[in-house]
Amino acid sequence: MLKLRPTLVAVSLALSIGTGHAASMPNAVVYSANEGDGSISAIELRTGAVSTTAISIVPHNVQISPDGQILLAVGSPKSGSKEQGGHGGHGQAEGGAKGLLLMDPEQPENVLEALPSGSHPAHVVTSQDGRYAYITNADNDILTVVDTQRKTVVAEVETGSYPHGLRLSPDGDELYIANVTDNSVSVIDTENLKEAARIHVGQAPVQVAYTPDGKYVYVSLRDENKVAIIDAETRKVVDRVSVGRNPIQLFAASDAKMYVANQGDAADPDDSVTVIDTNNRTVVSTIVTGKGAHGLVASDDGDFMFVTNNVDNTVSAIDVRKEKVIATFLVGPNPNGITYRSVR
Repeated sequence: MLKLRPTLVAVSLALSIGTGHAASMPNAVVYSANEGDGSISAIELRTGAVSTTAISIVPHNVQISPDGQILLAVGSPKSGSKEQGGHGGHGQAEGGAKGLLLMDPEQPENVLEALPSGSHPAHVVTSQDGRYAYITNADNDILTVVDTQRKTVVAEVETGSYPHGLRLSPDGDELYIANVTDNSVSVIDTENLKEAARIHVGQAPVQVAYTPDGKYVYVSLRDENKVAIIDAETRKVVDRVSVGRNPIQLFAASDAKMYVANQGDAADPDDSVTVIDTNNRTVVSTIVTGKGAHGLVASDDGDFMFVTNNVDNTVSAIDVRKEKVIATFLVGPNPNGITYRSVR
């Protein structure tokens, strides 16, 4: 086990969390990947305590394993370029270095494994059993598949140009990958690890999100300020919905609601999350969060949504029923990816 001494550890309370709100929060931890200084922040929702730990990479994305026992993070090593994992930018890990970290979620400074990730790791998800890590690599247009038990890359799958965000289907049979610079989504068959289809969706798709029933896939179109909706069976775009400026990540709170984080741009950051009713595909609410709304994750029960605000360096907690922010947590600089872990 490789143990890294945390060079940055900060503990704070939420900027705004009342006792009632704390009590209503689930017993869980939310993690943010902080690109600004190469760290991971862990938010204990019941107490509002935040701890931030430096790691050996500059993480763009973080993901909890299905069993909650491993925290995965991907990014370029700190010895490489400092411009990592952007949505259509540049930067790469030197020689496809070990940019995938497997960490103890209770003590993120304890790195269980550092594994190969490909040359420009952006996002990571796992197979349903947690054995395989699927990592998008933008500079060479591939999906890197890492066997975390054998500790090696077992496949490299060609995708569209500049693959970025990705999600696994609810049945585990397919991966949808947003290809930023060729305006498409790649559909990957997880059994034979081949691209089964490529779907044109619109300008600069950044991330995808399934509805919980697996019937539809929502795709953020950053340069159109819209979301495309794909029928997963026909693999056709069936609708588009206008949202806020420069939408980045999406996440379903339930079969009936899809949340979209609107980041805006560097000169004029947006600070909102758009809520789409997936039954009639209309916008039902816009929630003000913090500047640079970027990453999204829901609680396991779908009652709360958590948003990274990468300009304000905060994470907002949204009560889904009330459609309002009930707490704001100060985390590390430039938080991007985010993940949720129930504590049992």
